[in-house]
Amino acid sequence: MIDLVLRAERVLLDGELRAASVAIANGMVVEVGPVDAGFTVTTEVTLQPETVLLPGFVDTHVHVDDPGTDWEGFATATAAAAAAGITTLVDMPLDSVPVTTTVAALRIKQAAAAGNCHVSVGYWGGVVPENLGDLTALAAAGVAGFKCFLADSGNPDFGHLDAAQFRSAAARIADLGSVLLVHAESDDVIEASAPPSGVDYESFLGSRPAAAEEDAVGLVIETARATGARLHVVHVSSATVLPALAEAKRDGIAVSAETCPHYLTFAAEDVGDGATEYAAYPPIRHDRNRDPLWAALFDGTLDMVVSDHSPCAPELKGDGDFGRAFGGISSLELGPSAVWTHAAERGFGLPELSRWMAERPAALAGLTDRGRIAVGLRADLCAFDPDGSGVVDGSRLRHRHGVTPYDGMTLRGTVAQTWVAGRSAYERAAVPA
Repeated sequence: MIDLVLRAERVLLDGELRAASVAIANGMVVEVGPVDAGFTVTTEVTLQPETVLLPGFVDTHVHVDDPGTDWEGFATATAAAAAAGITTLVDMPLDSVPVTTTVAALRIKQAAAAGNCHVSVGYWGGVVPENLGDLTALAAAGVAGFKCFLADSGNPDFGHLDAAQFRSAAARIADLGSVLLVHAESDDVIEASAPPSGVDYESFLGSRPAAAEEDAVGLVIETARATGARLHVVHVSSATVLPALAEAKRDGIAVSAETCPHYLTFAAEDVGDGATEYAAYPPIRHDRNRDPLWAALFDGTLDMVVSDHSPCAPELKGDGDFGRAFGGISSLELGPSAVWTHAAERGFGLPELSRWMAERPAALAGLTDRGRIAVGLRADLCAFDPDGSGVVDGSRLRHRHGVTPYDGMTLRGTVAQTWVAGRSAYERAAVPA
């Protein structure tokens, strides 16, 4: 018995938009047919003509920070994700207590998530100097892969790796057949740079120069070449690393890379004095970086766009002092619409948006059963209105805290409904007549 049939004049199938019906049973897509195909079905939904049925987005870079902080939680983060059409998120291993560097810590995090999630949740395991010999147990416990830092993470419980430790970790990851995500900023370069202070954003920007990314990405590529490990560079902000990444890919080195909505949306020139809501690691750089980042998405040098949703309590944003501000941007509920707003202006279409924000992130995390609409895959879907728009009100976002640089922006692209394994996880409230 088919549980649900979704009918739409535009469904993203094999990279094309066409009229179709999608039949779902036991959480899986079991048939894709003409829009008017007949089914014996419990429930039918016909999408409004302005909406497009897309695969649910997949965000593989989310800091839920639960348990142990009041910065974010599984209930609030996954509610925000569902409202954005995100049907799977993968949680980062730091800024919760304990950090996810042991199987015991993973089980604590999974217990905190149990019964509190509106969407599917996976976990990255952390790699720190103390657990280099214990990665096999974390892999067997079900983490999607691993994450490490090459610079100070800001969390004393999550130390960064030096070059020798990083090579050792990569070799072990290769043996496990897993993937290692790398925060690719050089600790040596950052330590040699003047620390940020005061209200001037240029002070913050100068404290983490592009050279920090260049040095670290060079180490990532060299290590991937030497070990055969599958390595992934997170949150690329500087266009200066793109030629090295492109060359590595041409050489067949197993390296991939992501960028984030805030690097595609904002520029240093936009950041006013004391606007610490823009503080992120690595920093939002000057406007000259944005066009090359978009071009790198187009040509495949950058594989995907994910949020790096990294929230904190408002008082940790430094009260306008970049020297005291926590580096992280809250954006989980806004990612797809932020990217679509600018992608559409640049001539990209929904197939590209879905490839960058659903198919490729799913593949990174080994989630081969989602990221596309096809028979045999999970019915993780969203009804997306590409021409809908709204003004961001940080106080109304579903994240636990509303501090975000997107506050007051008009973004294009809204979600009418989200389904996770065929079950409705979000439905936009009807506007009163």
